[in-house]
Amino acid sequence: MLAACPAIIIQRETVPQTPNAEFDRLTEYLNEAQRLLSRHRLVENLVNRQEMPKHKLVESLVHKQNLGELGALLNRLDAVDTARILEALSGEDRLLAWEQINQDRLDPILLLLLDEIREELVNASSHQSQKVLLNAFDLHEGRLRQVRISNKADLASIKPIWVDLVAPPAEMRFWVGEFFGLDLPDPDSLNDLEASARFYVEDDGEIHLHSDFLLDADNEAHNIAVAFILHNDILFSVRKEELPVFRLQRLRASSQPHYVTEGKDVLLDLYAADAEYSADVLEEVYSDLETVGKSVLNPELTDDAAAQVLSEIARSEDSNGRIRRNVLDTRRALSFLMRTKSLSVQQQDETRQILRDIESLDGHTNFLFGKINFLMDATVGFININQNKRVSKLTSISLIFMPINILAGIGGMSEFSMMTKDFNIDWPVAYSGFLICSALIGWGTYHVLKFFEAREARRILEAKSQ
Repeated sequence: MLAACPAIIIQRETVPQTPNAEFDRLTEYLNEAQRLLSRHRLVENLVNRQEMPKHKLVESLVHKQNLGELGALLNRLDAVDTARILEALSGEDRLLAWEQINQDRLDPILLLLLDEIREELVNASSHQSQKVLLNAFDLHEGRLRQVRISNKADLASIKPIWVDLVAPPAEMRFWVGEFFGLDLPDPDSLNDLEASARFYVEDDGEIHLHSDFLLDADNEAHNIAVAFILHNDILFSVRKEELPVFRLQRLRASSQPHYVTEGKDVLLDLYAADAEYSADVLEEVYSDLETVGKSVLNPELTDDAAAQVLSEIARSEDSNGRIRRNVLDTRRALSFLMRTKSLSVQQQDETRQILRDIESLDGHTNFLFGKINFLMDATVGFININQNKRVSKLTSISLIFMPINILAGIGGMSEFSMMTKDFNIDWPVAYSGFLICSALIGWGTYHVLKFFEAREARRILEAKSQ
């Protein structure tokens, strides 16, 4: 947290030219946000440590109370003040505060944030489940402008270059398709298509592409099918879930003039953003594997730790495989667009650059597959070593008790009594002596084994020193 010196951070980094009154007001808002976050974490820790009836109900009330006050604070401020407060918060607190902001205020705030913070919040899983069914985008002063659409009359008032539908119901797909003169696919049936039917061109020049886009949410990567249609220089996209790649592309096109000029520009930028997003997820996978590698290289790796390591390796392998599938699908889509000869010279150059980026991702996924296989083999090797140690201990115990078992078999039961009666030795004395001799034999066998093990260890050490 930044409770120690929030004023210095705001003055130097976020609002360097704010007047004194404005500066004091913003500092007060930041201190209030930090106070609510601190109180939320403190009360949450106390609730989690205590056993009480209706624990989940109490925890829910704690969340609603403090986070509700934080949400009310951030939602009543303007976008500039909210952005400055988010930039001044720590990473964990920033994500928690971001979840309390209303959906309709997200994009204006994102445009005001620093690039690295913007991408961090866009890639966060919060707000991704909230779906905006239909958005249309036109060009306004060279920038992409988002227009919310609720009926056919709203479409008639704009000239869109991109129409984006997220989990649209059948009636919405019908009237949007009727207005533009095309058939929009059902997003629930996109995964049922054969590979040969995913890229094609209609007789009227309408281009259809069905591509997979990566979504890494809650530490689990999966692919979301997206249908694209290029019709009369307008891009139509249909999918089941909101994706961070689409939001990033909207933000870039709305903040930079002449970033896109037509639907094909939007499509290529979406594929480029998907390649960048896949690269970011690959970096996360590599970072996770480095952490796993440190655990594997520990010579005292236990079986429980090995099971956890195997689970992490399996998750990384699944993510790496999905990324590889995703970039392969993107390469196929871009190659298909090149073959349609519908791209301009500049768009063809951009497509070749995206394909070169994908080639580099291919090499990285191959490297990660090799690293995953090495870590998997090393972990299984440690499990086998631990198993061999247990078998070796059992073998040593068997060797220690083997002479005793032989003596017990020779002189047991009535035969042992028969062997000692001629010497006038009472059976309690005889059996006591037998037990003492057995213990001495076991002790001697144990030390003989230790002697041979120590001599073998010295021999190996001398061989290494030479």
